[in-house]
Amino acid sequence: KPTEAPVGKRGGGGQIRLLYWQAPVILNVHLANGTKDYHACRICMEPLADFDSELEPVLFLASEYPSVANKTLDPDGKWCIWKLREDVKWHDGEAFDADDVVFTFQYITNGENAATTIGRYKTVDTVEKVDNYTIKVNFKESTPAWYDPFTTTEGCILPEHIYKDFQGSESRNAPANLKITGTGPFKVREFRPGDVCLYDIFEDYWDPGKPHLDSVEMKGGGDSVGAARAVLQSGEADWAWNLQVEPSVLNPMEAAGIGTVSALPGGGTERLMMNFSDPRTEVDGQFSHFGTPHPAWSDVRARQALAYLCDRATIAEQLYGKGGLAATNQYDEPAKFTNKELTAEFNIDKAKALLGEMGFTGAEILYQTSINSVRQKTQEIIKQAMESVGFKVQLKSVDAAVYFSTDAGNPDTAGKFYADLEMHTNGSGIYPAQWFERYRGDRISQKENGWTGSNAFRYSNPEFDKMHDQCRIEMDPDKQVTLFQAMMKLVTETDVVEVPLVNRTGLSAKGNKIEGYIGSPWAATPPWELKHWTLKG
Repeated sequence: KPTEAPVGKRGGGGQIRLLYWQAPVILNVHLANGTKDYHACRICMEPLADFDSELEPVLFLASEYPSVANKTLDPDGKWCIWKLREDVKWHDGEAFDADDVVFTFQYITNGENAATTIGRYKTVDTVEKVDNYTIKVNFKESTPAWYDPFTTTEGCILPEHIYKDFQGSESRNAPANLKITGTGPFKVREFRPGDVCLYDIFEDYWDPGKPHLDSVEMKGGGDSVGAARAVLQSGEADWAWNLQVEPSVLNPMEAAGIGTVSALPGGGTERLMMNFSDPRTEVDGQFSHFGTPHPAWSDVRARQALAYLCDRATIAEQLYGKGGLAATNQYDEPAKFTNKELTAEFNIDKAKALLGEMGFTGAEILYQTSINSVRQKTQEIIKQAMESVGFKVQLKSVDAAVYFSTDAGNPDTAGKFYADLEMHTNGSGIYPAQWFERYRGDRISQKENGWTGSNAFRYSNPEFDKMHDQCRIEMDPDKQVTLFQAMMKLVTETDVVEVPLVNRTGLSAKGNKIEGYIGSPWAATPPWELKHWTLKG
């Protein structure tokens, strides 16, 4: 595991160049809304613990992982005790302690701050400071995912002394949102939102001999093909994240021999999402208002027809290659929480029959996603099938920095969903209760919550909410599996909230100079492990 690496010399390893074709726009993980922002934050911020590819905990700001044996974990999941490192400094030299963890909880759960990570903490009743380096998390009821708060990227800790004066209406105006003070191995030197973030080594980092690298450049923008080329052909970058490049383009690049394509399981599922509200009707200063049913997707038969119109096998084979497989579930990891009974069928005749039943006479559809060659080709494949049965489809592609942003003033964000269809990827967590928040009726993205609600579909079903309430507290492993499988069937097959297209394997381009790569589908790879990396030659 990463923490077991031998102690070496701190620094002297040069600069690592990371290329992200989606550019980060904010450095406060608790106000972020996109993976590229989470990664930019994770380079300089840390949680209490993260998880490796075997789901084993890797400690960061915690000195001990809670356990029943050590009497730091309640067998019924009603509380846990975290012991913290006593040798940690913030990048400005201030000491890290329990007050920062308690404050982070208060910050996230302050509704006026509109924290995007709130789902992780809804099960928590209180967070107590036991002493300067011990905290106790008390849950409202039995909580199977007791390890969710303060772990992985969404568990990164904020410095109280910096953020205490920037809350409520001032939360998004904090200067630290663009130059965060963290505890990580690298500190922010300069951040240009939508362009680049530069980091320097933190000489007082708590882990002896780490990091080896002197600096990090996280460059954003461009496109996926260009990012792959920069690592695999020109050598202008050392690592390119989240490649969505057709095999016919990617394979010749890799043949150049200066880098390799790295495939990490659990890369998330590319999905086609339906808007249950009308994006063309304005109510109270917003479109896609929850109170305006969508003229087509409000009928489940139209949604079922759309699922039949998605040729997932062709999309996976021709556009993703080893980067993905045709999907039947909304996520593929953890595998035990997927529903093996779900199937994917491409059948235009069945789609026509369903539309005929409902008296369908055609509909204009706006179908949006981020700018990316694979996504645009996926759009074309699905558009062709939809237009063969009477839909008139307009395709829209939005710059990724805009599409995945949380800018409440921009109409083109995924969270606002001012379209009929949209398409992108995200992945589940170790215990996917929080991931399933995206379908809850009380998490609908609207003007009132700054469009930060995770339910951008505007879907609402009390039956789902009831099952989700239970999965939050269910401690029996077998019953957990039953609940997650039932919820998966409800949102995928019964109600057809979104259509899973491709289970992605998380392709990245890795330069041959990189040593120390580990990878984990549960952690922000590579930011969580950069302190272990070296560049040879």
